Amino acid sequence: MALDRRSFITLVVGGAAGTLFTPVPWKLTDDVSIWTQNWPWIPRLEYGELYSVKSTCKLCPSGCGLEIKTVAGRPITASGDPDHPLSQGGICPLGACSVQLLYSPSRVKGPMKKTGGDRFESISWDEAREILADKLTAANNMAMVSGDENGTINELLAGFVAASGSNDFYLMPGDYQACSQAWKGIMNGQGQVGYDIENSDYVLMLGADVLSSWGTLVRNQKAYGAKNGKYVYAGPVQTGSGAVADKWIPIKPGCEDILALGIAYHLMREGRGVFLGSEFNAVRRNIESNYDPAKVSEATGVSPDSIRDTAMELLKASTPVVICGSEIAQGSGPMSWAAGLLVNLLLDNINKPGGMLALPEAPKVVDAAPDLEEIYSRDFVRFMENVENGQNIPDVIMVYEANPVYSLPQAEKTGEAFEKIPFKVSFSTFMDETAKMCDLILPNPHYLERLDDSYTPFGSGKVVYSAARPVIDPVVDAKETADFILELARELNVYLGYASFERLLQAKASALGGNWRNISRGQVLTSDESVYQTELALSRSIGQASPSKEDGQYPLYVAPLAKMRIGNDKIAIP
Repeated sequence: MALDRRSFITLVVGGAAGTLFTPVPWKLTDDVSIWTQNWPWIPRLEYGELYSVKSTCKLCPSGCGLEIKTVAGRPITASGDPDHPLSQGGICPLGACSVQLLYSPSRVKGPMKKTGGDRFESISWDEAREILADKLTAANNMAMVSGDENGTINELLAGFVAASGSNDFYLMPGDYQACSQAWKGIMNGQGQVGYDIENSDYVLMLGADVLSSWGTLVRNQKAYGAKNGKYVYAGPVQTGSGAVADKWIPIKPGCEDILALGIAYHLMREGRGVFLGSEFNAVRRNIESNYDPAKVSEATGVSPDSIRDTAMELLKASTPVVICGSEIAQGSGPMSWAAGLLVNLLLDNINKPGGMLALPEAPKVVDAAPDLEEIYSRDFVRFMENVENGQNIPDVIMVYEANPVYSLPQAEKTGEAFEKIPFKVSFSTFMDETAKMCDLILPNPHYLERLDDSYTPFGSGKVVYSAARPVIDPVVDAKETADFILELARELNVYLGYASFERLLQAKASALGGNWRNISRGQVLTSDESVYQTELALSRSIGQASPSKEDGQYPLYVAPLAKMRIGNDKIAIP
């Protein structure tokens, strides 16, 4: 029988009605829903106790205090610790992404050895220790560089290198190193330089991007937010500091020290510096001869009136301070720093409220380690230049939490020099440019997975000692570099005095008058103590060289900047 129109409509409607009333499609829909929810790549909610753990961030040298929120023992967020004396509840972009970096795909998953080209194969920690022990035993000389500025681990690493018969332990270059060389080597100062910006009514920033990437960044921003006076930034680019300062003084790149000596010229004309004694006479003559307003203006591009106005504003201020440095905080040379420190001396603000401070340095607890002043005097950039020229090439170099192939000046040449070293070892948390060139990669745990500490970050206005502690077991096959080095030292019969890194940190806390158990649980040691200057002197070389003049051949300048939101010189992956 033919299917007419009415029959067709009846069939369709009847079929639809029958489908709606049968449980089969609803059952299939429910099954599909359950099935898709069980796909292995779908994120799962964590259920368990919500807990907060205090720690210290080690992603940059600022030493900010953090509160790490955990659920069932798993970190989920990082926020500022309101009780920390430096950061006071604030947090920088790097600290904010701490937990994300913990699970980053760029993390090294375990110990590896290079098999050729960019190829690596996984090995055990025992095999890694045997390989490195054999290499060090056969080596005539070794070197090591650390990217940690203020951790006790530097004592352990430097002590291991020294006890192994080498003087080649280095820190990555930075303003802290250039400042120390100027303060101690050129001015015979004592202690560690800091700045009391909270109590200053006039802050002059000479190149130092204090409010964007320099020193104790979050603390600096807190002080600015509650500022008591005027902020002036002098630099070639309107950085974050220049953008929010009360005044920006544009200058030619690399001329901050010339501007500082130009300001010193006016301060001396107003009678400042008499108290510095007869040794200052040579420096005074140098500056009066070489840094008169016309010469300084020609070299810096700043008008004579502007230079004089800045000097007069400093004189009129009750608690002025001058902070010098470089835009990328890698150091601008000790003589440049000496110029900025000299202005503070002329302002007579050393160890006074709102001025420049000399803070006590941490007591040394590893006997084999050289003094910090000796470590600061060693120039890693020059070391790599020598390697590039085929001089003093070590048989083995070890790199701890640093990325020199990425961050040193002329990175391509650094990479070529690095390649000349026969055996290279990286103790990096992440697979970075330097780690990729190494023959052995021994991953250090993320700071949320290890013990660590921070003593008085550079630029701080007070002594501060705090700790980082494990919040979670390593999510990859990582091992604390400090404990690995102690194991390696025992195998090589190198005595360092401690059975574990935790014992070393206990000794450090005790030497500082604290209790490691309490510090590891979030207590922060602080002190307003300063170091009295008994033998301060000035090198006659300050101001001896005339300001360099622009030759007119290169009208274009390239001024590098540091941006915390995209990383720093050792972590360029966030």
